[in-house]
Amino acid sequence: METLTFGKWKLTWLNGGVTHLDGGAMFGVVPKALWSKRYPVNDTNQIELRTDPILIQMGERNILIESGLGKGKLSDKQRRNFGATEESSVEEDLQKLGLTPEDIDTIIMTHLHFDHVCGLTKRDAAQNKYVSVFSNATIYASEIEWNEMRNPNIRSRNTYWEMNWQGIEEQVKTFQEEITILDGIKMIHTGGHSDGHAIIEMTQGEETLIHMADLMPTHAHSPSLWVLAYDDYPMASIEAKEKWIKEGIRRNAWFTFYHDAFYRAVKWNESYEIQEKIERKR
Repeated sequence: METLTFGKWKLTWLNGGVTHLDGGAMFGVVPKALWSKRYPVNDTNQIELRTDPILIQMGERNILIESGLGKGKLSDKQRRNFGATEESSVEEDLQKLGLTPEDIDTIIMTHLHFDHVCGLTKRDAAQNKYVSVFSNATIYASEIEWNEMRNPNIRSRNTYWEMNWQGIEEQVKTFQEEITILDGIKMIHTGGHSDGHAIIEMTQGEETLIHMADLMPTHAHSPSLWVLAYDDYPMASIEAKEKWIKEGIRRNAWFTFYHDAFYRAVKWNESYEIQEKIERKR
């Protein structure tokens, strides 16, 4: 498990599973001749995308960013369509760190698409329903996102699934424009990838860390115009990327990733050259 020391906090990437999605969809209108120079692609035009939650440990607090693919949540057809070749082992990774799911007190959900939220619930056969995996956690998401999760439209119903919100309703706390989770961690609504998408800004003294979530799912998505075909509001994605990537570079911030198969975190200079990096062990 890769780690990053950020001020007095420790970030650890847990194994949340892996998908392989169409490279063209992940880079939108950008020609393959350009994006394939930055991110490897297989012979069926798929790229590897992790779904690895980030554990933040700060004293007695244990916080998760996202929740992974979970276990047993995808059908055979979905595993094939999403190229899901590995399920989550978040609970096993927590155990290696001396923790259990009950020790997680806060979960920050940038949005609620299936590949981010499947790990929040599991099937309880005895009760014949889905129940919370992290029963003691407060789960944060934007109000727009939570509302659409439970009332998806004809497009979004393919990624907002009832089984992923059943069992956690009483744990969810929503916000509108922004919310301070605790001193040094702020969620900011951006829209773009989804209407309710949010990013995370962390500060420790003079240090800054920005988690752009699916506005910048991999290091290869740093150009502001390189947005996903999956984005519901691409111009909002571009606007948010223009603002926050430039702001992060100005502040010498770490940028962290949930989906990147190669880098966990990077720092760029003003020429978008990588100055520091944490590579994923493969």
